[in-house]
Amino acid sequence: MRKITLNFTLLAALLLFSYCGNTQAVQTSEEVKTSLNTNVQQAEVEELLNYLSSNELEGRQTGMEGIELAAQKIESIFEENNLQKYFDTYRHNFEIDGIEGFNVVGMLEGNDPELKDEFIILGAHYDHIGIQDPVEGDSIANGANDNAAGTVAVVELAKKFAEIDDNKRSIMFVLFSAEEMGLVGAKKIAQRLKQDKLDLYTLFNFEMIGIPMNDKDYIGYLTGYENSNFAEKFNEYSGEKVLGFLPQAKEYNLFKRSDNYPFFEEFNVPAQTISTFDFTNYDYYHHVADEAEKLDVGHMTNVIESVIPGILKMANTPEKEIKLNK
Repeated sequence: MRKITLNFTLLAALLLFSYCGNTQAVQTSEEVKTSLNTNVQQAEVEELLNYLSSNELEGRQTGMEGIELAAQKIESIFEENNLQKYFDTYRHNFEIDGIEGFNVVGMLEGNDPELKDEFIILGAHYDHIGIQDPVEGDSIANGANDNAAGTVAVVELAKKFAEIDDNKRSIMFVLFSAEEMGLVGAKKIAQRLKQDKLDLYTLFNFEMIGIPMNDKDYIGYLTGYENSNFAEKFNEYSGEKVLGFLPQAKEYNLFKRSDNYPFFEEFNVPAQTISTFDFTNYDYYHHVADEAEKLDVGHMTNVIESVIPGILKMANTPEKEIKLNK
């Protein structure tokens, strides 16, 4: 894969905007994306989505053979793109109720001698609920939207940031297991990283991004929107309104229902989830019909491309500008 040479004139302009807060200096979203080459191959998004949600993986239930195959696929992509290992291998192992589980973890060390000790985590759970009672002869809960879609986003972002190779802070890519058992994988690794005294800046989690929302002026909603200035700063960094507020997310307390929450509990930093499932646009939550063919791969690709400028800027600002609201 060709290594990108950044247009430093455009990048400098973007950095200047953040330092001075001059809204006249901000690039348009298209200029930002062009200067960073945020292009993601839709065919590769579709290929990985199809594999992770295929019948061969039997619903990726924690402790079963299907999730082992999913982990091997993710590990192979990390290896191909020269992601580093935080642990001795790409796996963080744990046990829950006698079941062996493992998160898959890769990282890109920051290139700044001081900021590299600060981490951003991009996460998504890659497990699902496995074999269920048959519906019209189908018993495999493939989990395409929940959450092969989010898993694909994190893996594609790992590939892209390895290609860009310009992050001052370190970026960790974590695919969580046992989310469906109560956020177990996230809890286990959050506890471990806390013990390691990891300097966590933010966690950005991806959950159910396979279908676009209707009549919204933003791309995805952010859970816990009011808890921090994450959305405000991220949109500023991006040059467009990527993240918005969904009232139902607050009503159903989604902030506490995905893998971001254990990191908020352990680290007390902005740890939030992006999603485009709004309770009206997809009927197959935890259903055997949650399959790849029902998702909008073009939308998924757009979500992935749209978050790249904001994440990269988050990784490169001199100070931690994203903060919890007091």
